[in-house]
Amino acid sequence: MTAELSRARWRFAVGSDGRAPASEARSGPKRPPGRMSHVLLPHPLTARPFPSPVPPGTGWPGDPADAGTPVAASPDDVARLAAGATLPQIEARSSVCRACPRLVAWREDVAREKRKSFAGQPYWGRPTPGWGDPRPRVLVFGLAPAANGGNRTGRVFTGDRSGDWLYAALHRAGLANQPTATHAGDGLELTGARIIAAVRCAPPDNKPTPQERDACSPWLDREVELVLPTVRAAVALGSFAWAAALRTLGRAGLLVPRPRPVFGHGAEVTLTPSAPPGTTAAAVRLIGSYHPSQQNTFTGKLTVDMLDDVVRRAAAA
Repeated sequence: MTAELSRARWRFAVGSDGRAPASEARSGPKRPPGRMSHVLLPHPLTARPFPSPVPPGTGWPGDPADAGTPVAASPDDVARLAAGATLPQIEARSSVCRACPRLVAWREDVAREKRKSFAGQPYWGRPTPGWGDPRPRVLVFGLAPAANGGNRTGRVFTGDRSGDWLYAALHRAGLANQPTATHAGDGLELTGARIIAAVRCAPPDNKPTPQERDACSPWLDREVELVLPTVRAAVALGSFAWAAALRTLGRAGLLVPRPRPVFGHGAEVTLTPSAPPGTTAAAVRLIGSYHPSQQNTFTGKLTVDMLDDVVRRAAAA
């Protein structure tokens, strides 16, 4: 192991100040915070060996962070580090966040134990930041990365069946250069679209708590604030994402109708800016879609045509 990888592993394990994050020390996790598998496994694309989870700045494709990226150890840290940050800083800082002890323990346990079918791969095991066009016309809101999808590959909606459906639809709508998404670094690019998750760590049972959702929201709020000037439409994948989109866009200065619009597949509402006419703010068309989960696609609750209709409506805006 190189000295650089060894130093980064140590720093990621103990936090930015050389100590275990206070929030984890108080909660008493079952395993030491940041503990990684000592087994180095080859990256599926580059064959470079990595431990699981992956320390920042050690060469993982698309890793926005490095060994000097500040680490949030509490919700207050998240708010402080998100305030005034640039888009690259939001991507980097959110990708090393350790503010929620339960989510940190879960994502890292999954990374170490691995699904049997991916036992020979290293797992990212960190929060998955938003990604895509920095000046998007379309924002796609999701719930959180999948435990063996984005939590494994390092890119949201990548490496699982939900991503297969989503990226194929984006490709058909002209928003992605290829229909497949296997891993960060696989050549996929988005033009005119950006994907963000309401919660950036894989949660147990795909159910983050309200406290975890709120702790993560400053990352989401700042990212949306930065890209909103070019956004004309948003797609919310599922009811959780729909609620998160309404809250986030409302905090960004768009007027949310009362009573709040109800989620449904194909549901649509136009959110107008609260700023006076003549400003750079623009209305955003929010469209709901059933989540492309295996349960929804296998049962036919969501079909290819249904998803294509929503994505193309968003692209047309």
